[in-house]
Parts: sequence; C-alpha cells; structure tokens
Amino acid sequence: MSANNYKVEVDQTTPAEWSQLIALFDDANLYQTWSYGAVRWGAKCLSHLVLKREQEIVAAAQLRIIRPRFSLGGIAYLRWGPMFQTRGKSIDLEAAGAMAAALHREYVRKRRLFLRILPNAFAGSERATAVATAFSQFQTRGFASPNAERTFLLDITPSLEEIRKKLDQKWRNQLNRAEKNGLDLIQGNSSAEYRLFLEVYEKMWNRKKFETSVDVHEFARICDDLPHELKFKILVCKKAEEPVSAMVYSAIGNTGIYLLGATHDAGLNTKAAYLLHWTAIKQLKEQGLRYYDLGGIDPEKNPGVYHFKKGFSGVDVTRIPPLECCEDIFSRAGMKAADVFKGGIIGHLRRRLLPSFFGSSPKMQPHADPVNS
Repeated sequence: MSANNYKVEVDQTTPAEWSQLIALFDDANLYQTWSYGAVRWGAKCLSHLVLKREQEIVAAAQLRIIRPRFSLGGIAYLRWGPMFQTRGKSIDLEAAGAMAAALHREYVRKRRLFLRILPNAFAGSERATAVATAFSQFQTRGFASPNAERTFLLDITPSLEEIRKKLDQKWRNQLNRAEKNGLDLIQGNSSAEYRLFLEVYEKMWNRKKFETSVDVHEFARICDDLPHELKFKILVCKKAEEPVSAMVYSAIGNTGIYLLGATHDAGLNTKAAYLLHWTAIKQLKEQGLRYYDLGGIDPEKNPGVYHFKKGFSGVDVTRIPPLECCEDIFSRAGMKAADVFKGGIIGHLRRRLLPSFFGSSPKMQPHADPVNS
C-alpha cells in the first residue's frame, strides 16, 4: 500500500481519547498509558503519535521527550512500543513499517532527537521478527545486564485444569495448602485496596530492608490516575482479619503483568502468595487475556523469587534489545552523557543511596520485586 494511504497525527489526542485508543491494541500495556507517562515523567514531557490507514488507527506510540536546559539536543524515549497489533488481528507488518518511518520522520529528522525504543517483543517471536524488519534502519543497543528485561511468560489460553497440571509439583502442593488455610480474599482496584497492599508491603520491607527500584507510592498515584477500565487489579489475602499477603497486577491488551507483591511474617506459613497468583490467572482468563508476564526475573540477584516464578512453568524469555537512531551530534552527545550518568559511578551512587521504601529511582520496573522469597 502506498505511503499516501497513511496519515500521521502528532500530539492531537486528549488523555481520554488516548485511553480509548489503547483498547484497540492487543499489544497495549501499562507503559503506554497516559497515566503512567504523566505521573512518572510529567504530562508536558509526553508526545503521542497516531498512525491511520484510510481513517483506521493501525499504530500508536507514547514517548517521553527530554530536552535539557541550555542544550541544543534532546532525547525521545519509547518504552514497550509502538503498538501496532490491533485487537483480535495478526501482526500487521506493513503498519509496523509505516510506524517506524513515521517515528523516524517526526522525532529523528524533524525534531533532531536521539530516539531510543525498547520494543515490547520477545526474542525469537514472530513479533520480534516484525520489529527487526520494520526498524531495520535503526541500530541495536545491548542490555547492560544479561538479565535485563528477562521474565517468565505463561500462556493462559489452555484450560485452568491444564494450566494447574503443568505447574511444578512443589508449587502446586503449596497452592493446595493455601487453599486449605482459611484465607479470606479481597479484590478491587481502588485506593482502599491499594492501602491494604501498602500495609503488607511496609511490614515486609521493615523485615527485609531490601533494595528496590520500585516506588510503590508512585504506583499508587498512577493507579489513581488511570481510567476505570485500565486500573490495576489488587488482590489481598487476610488471615483472621489481618492482611498477610497482597499483589498488584495490570491487565491491558492481551497480557497481564505482575507488578507488585508483598507477604509479611504472618503470611509466610499461609502460602497466600500462591493463592493470589492463581486467582490472578483465573481472572485474566475470564477477561480473555492470553498471557501472564511474571514481571521480571534475575536468578543471580534474586534467586528466591526466580525459583518461585519458575514454578509456574512458563517460558523463560527476554525482550529484544533497545533500538536507536540519531542524526544530530548534540542529541547523540546528550544521550551518551545520560548513559554515563546512569551507568557510571554517579549512577551507582544514585542506585545505592536513593532507593528506599519511601523513595524513587531512575527507573520504575517490577524486576526487583523480592516479594515471595
């Protein structure tokens, strides 16, 4: 199809319109929601590009724009996008290619920014092949860590009986124990349920004093800002009226993502975390989602959580490396400086000194979740 059949709209959507647009895509996710971007980076730092083919929306992307003061360059960052698989349809390679061209024209050629994209595609998948083809003009940047963007992905399209049968035997035994422990389950998506999660999280953190790149209070603000249909799902287990374990997950597009979890001392013997995750799987199936992303793994730094998540018998996958493109020397220099700051001695000090239960960090990711160890 000719490029003339495509129309690009940049920064013409409202938050409400963007939320409705997200519902059109199977590859939509939390990090492409307006609320995530606005709370995390500020609404003024966001840019939204929509691609239409014969008046039909076929691709879209939310980017963070960084233009430091007194700098001639800048950075455009696209996380877990672009979205180009419309709901219920197969991957549209033509739309992906047209979207890659549109992103290049707008942010690299027109705005002279350094464009970095972290695609929402797992290595070896059909989607990864489509991204590689569509973005062939972009360079690939390796991950700083071999476990970066690594996770277990569970296919939840089989029946619940089949999924349960495939669970690791020890994991299934713990689930059986949890179901017999007289736990009361609370579920919701409001600030009331999130406060229960925070109650459990704080007790767990006070016991373990772990380092984390996750700001649970920032997640609370994101959840409050999200429209009803995109809000986090929150599950809490109580034992004798006391919240003992809780988890938070996202259900957008065709994939549920485990975001946060916590179990304090009183909940360890109840095995409540197993019941929470099994409940999440059942809920995701009821909503018609296809996959459950367990939110990141690192066998070296967090072996306990790795073994817990391995028990789901999902597939060990890693997202493809970031893609980059730049035609401006000032923007390239700015990105290089940002990478040095993030990864060098200053970045090391920031990671060591800033994260805390009440703090934030340079990146908010669910990969450092120590919840069930």
